Amino acid sequence: MVTVGNLMQTEPVTVETGTSVVEAARLMRAYNVESVLITYQAQVIGIVTESDIVKKFVGSEKTPYFVPVEEIMSSPVPGIEERRPLTEAADLMDKHRTLHLGVTKGGALVGLVSVRDFLRPVSIDEF
Repeated sequence: MVTVGNLMQTEPVTVETGTSVVEAARLMRAYNVESVLITYQAQVIGIVTESDIVKKFVGSEKTPYFVPVEEIMSSPVPGIEERRPLTEAADLMDKHRTLHLGVTKGGALVGLVSVRDFLRPVSIDEF
């Protein structure tokens, strides 16, 4: 069985509150990721995705360099335990109307999984 842990990104990109949306977008490009987690005092409090940037930032006509990520982030970040099957992750994404889930192990965030990760090939032995 393929689990969320098999496909998750183990080192998600994070930015602190107060970071500009433009800087977050630059980091997304530099690390070739479609989202960044937003932290406050070392705790994850939200997520900004490519879609958030397009719909809530570019489409809103805000002044680019003065919009902090927390103004457009989605919060809270829905989570799923790393050992859960992909079908459960897909159901949870549908329920929360999101394309990203925080991945937890023992209650601690250990990664991030997106619907795009579901497209990554896995070994036939994992099914």
